[in-house]
Amino acid sequence: MPFSLLSWVLLLLSALSHSGASPWLGVWPEWSTQLTQGAFVLGIFLYYRYRSSPLQGQAFVRLLRGLLTGPGMLALACVGLHLLERLAKDQPVFSSNSLFFTCIYTLNLGLFVIFLARTNYAWRALVLFRSGQRLQREWTVFEVLLGFTLLFRLVGINPPNYIGIPIVVALGLYGIYLSGHQKWVAYLSQREKWRAVLLQAGLLLGVLIFVQYFRVTQADPQLIAPQPQYAFLLLTAFFSAFYALMGLMVTFFNLPISDIIEQRRSEILRLQRLTQIIQRGQTSAEVYGILLESAVQTVSADAAWLDLAPGHAGAESAEATQYFNLSKPQVDELRTRLAAHDLPEGEFITNDLNMRAGFEGLPQHFRSLLQLPLRGLQFNYGMLYLLKLEPHTFDREDLSILQTFTSQAVLSIENLELVRTSLDNQRTQEELKISFQVQDSLIPKNLPTDNWFEISSHSLAAREVGGDFYDFLHLPGRRLAVIIGDVSGKGVTAAFHMAQMKGIFHSLMQENPLAKNERDKFPVPSRFMAQANMALTHCLEKSSFITSSLYIIDYEQGGFVFARAGHCHTLYYHALREEVFYFDSAGLGLGIIRNESYEKHIKNQFYDYSPGDVMVIYTDGIVEARGGSGTDEYGEDRLKLRLEESYFQNAEEIKRYILNDLNAFTSGYPIHDDQTLLVIKFKSAQPPPTA
Repeated sequence: MPFSLLSWVLLLLSALSHSGASPWLGVWPEWSTQLTQGAFVLGIFLYYRYRSSPLQGQAFVRLLRGLLTGPGMLALACVGLHLLERLAKDQPVFSSNSLFFTCIYTLNLGLFVIFLARTNYAWRALVLFRSGQRLQREWTVFEVLLGFTLLFRLVGINPPNYIGIPIVVALGLYGIYLSGHQKWVAYLSQREKWRAVLLQAGLLLGVLIFVQYFRVTQADPQLIAPQPQYAFLLLTAFFSAFYALMGLMVTFFNLPISDIIEQRRSEILRLQRLTQIIQRGQTSAEVYGILLESAVQTVSADAAWLDLAPGHAGAESAEATQYFNLSKPQVDELRTRLAAHDLPEGEFITNDLNMRAGFEGLPQHFRSLLQLPLRGLQFNYGMLYLLKLEPHTFDREDLSILQTFTSQAVLSIENLELVRTSLDNQRTQEELKISFQVQDSLIPKNLPTDNWFEISSHSLAAREVGGDFYDFLHLPGRRLAVIIGDVSGKGVTAAFHMAQMKGIFHSLMQENPLAKNERDKFPVPSRFMAQANMALTHCLEKSSFITSSLYIIDYEQGGFVFARAGHCHTLYYHALREEVFYFDSAGLGLGIIRNESYEKHIKNQFYDYSPGDVMVIYTDGIVEARGGSGTDEYGEDRLKLRLEESYFQNAEEIKRYILNDLNAFTSGYPIHDDQTLLVIKFKSAQPPPTA
């Protein structure tokens, strides 16, 4: 900073000598003004370039507000000084002396450069928020190219238009590309985005005020400054205004998306409320109340009611029906009309009640109806009805999201009933057996089948209730999502966290209606892990964590992508190379880091499979199983050898071969940790790709 201050003083003296305001200074060469201004600009920009980042955490709005109330106020000072200049010009004492005007101009030039430096590097911090090394390198290249372009303009090196204009246009296009990388906008709420738009508009106005000032003073006969100085200032202001405008546009056009993001966030939070019911000991009625409230808010229903089966739902007869924005006579009338005709027992959407049998006659106040049963493992607990005033306002996506909520609510009800039974009996063993039923209900009973692959699975808990889990989900486009995980700890708590993780898996893997193409409608594994980590932050004890791996297998494309969150390495046999190996991938367990920085610790890994390839996915209970002298572990090397000996068999035979060897190794020793093993084999004869 002292270097920049000295450069500015020399710039002032050089400007005074050129304007003739101080004859005792003589006439300095013209290059002295350009040199001192170049040194001042370089010093200021380097000072702010190597200061600590102006962005602290996710205080994006505070950063923009600080620019507007700090450097942004300098623009107003510039206007005041310019007005003062215009008034003083009419006074005889100033009419023939340009000392005053030259000082004002040089001061404003210094304020302008400081304003640009702070604004540009604040903008740099926003663009590079959560960026990778590639984007940081690209920004550095852009800084160097822009700096050389501006400094060449300052020293008077002006290439012909057929060279200069393409350079400026190329830098502008490069800047547009960089400006599109603004992940910070997605972290703003709707209100914060509007504030950001207003603040960025204020910054843009500040830059334009400076531009107008220098355009006006350029023609002032009392100021004698080199023409390259004006070209440099105007070009610099052009780029600053250009990128301020780009930031404003990116934020503004992201405004509609914030509603969807907040809706997804609220869905996860509501799902968390349901999964936490069992730990807080709330009643069944409270669970149903939260379900009704969450369902109404999620699909923006205008009215709703919930019919419960008192014999199974854990609700008293007086609580058999819950209402939202409806009276009992209204519900009785609707129920009577619905019961007058044969209705489907499962999920059903009526998008115009005026056209439905049983509702003829007077036009209906509500036009759209969605009904959804609350199904448990053994009983139907009731039926949920949602109403909207306008016709054709429910769709399949609403139904899919609500199915996740109702499934989690029923699971919470069953858990409540099971725990209540265990507390009544006051026997720990009975509690564990009941909890085992909950865990068993979460393990898939039917494995996915297809012409591309075979799957075989094995799961064994160390105690009555374990913390291992796995699940499958078919996605559009011949894709399959496979998740496996291990919850720290054992017993009931581990089973409950297992249920939470499964609910989060089905909630986050919902279709994104804003995706531009079919393949982007679902999160990639690394993004899923980051969102799951954020969701678990509010419901996982500080001493607990979850390891997990998520695979998305694309059979038509012949490949898969996966991310590993601290889980065991994936064992793989490559048929073409006839090689067995472990994937070496980094990743941190869920719940270990409970802030936004977790996303830096999880990466995607892509791999193309070949017909005959074998993937072995497991939990640490397999490789850490004790045998031999009681201190030896089964180990990854032994598991790898077993696959090398059995890869040519089908998935079920490979699994049995490994388990037989594992049981022989651990014979006579108890199981100390849950054991889960999945074997996926891609068939040697793959179906031809669909047209």
